[in-house]
Amino acid sequence: MVGLPDAISATQELATELSPAPVTFNRVSSAKALKRRLDWGKPDLTIIDVRDRRSFNQERITGAILVSLDALVHQVKNTLETSRDIYIYGTDDGDIINAASQLDAAGFHRVAILEGGLQEWKLAQGPTEGRAA
Repeated sequence: MVGLPDAISATQELATELSPAPVTFNRVSSAKALKRRLDWGKPDLTIIDVRDRRSFNQERITGAILVSLDALVHQVKNTLETSRDIYIYGTDDGDIINAASQLDAAGFHRVAILEGGLQEWKLAQGPTEGRAA
C-alpha cells in the first residue's frame, strides 16, 4: 500500500507534468515564452500593439490592445498599474524600443519586447483575431 506522503509526491509530479510552469519575466520575450505563460492560465499581463490601426484591425494577437506611440504613456498610466507585466509588439524595431523606453521612463519596469512580433506569434501557433484571423 502506498503511504500518504508518496501519494502526495506522485500527485505533485503529475500536476507538474500536466501543467506547464509559469515563465519568468524577461525584458525580451520570445513568442513561445509568452504563449507558454498564457497557456499556464494566470497571465496577469497586457499585450500592447503599437502598429497602425489598419494592421491591428487586419490581424492581431488575441487580447492585444492598440495604443499609438503618441498616447502611449498617458493611456497606459490611466489604465494599468506600474507593476503590471506588459508585452509590446509592432512592425518597426525602432517603434517597439521607443515604446518600451517611454513606459520604462514612466515607471513601468516590467515591460518586455516581443521578439518577432505577430509573425513569430503565429509561428508559435498563438491565437489571433481580426479580419484575417
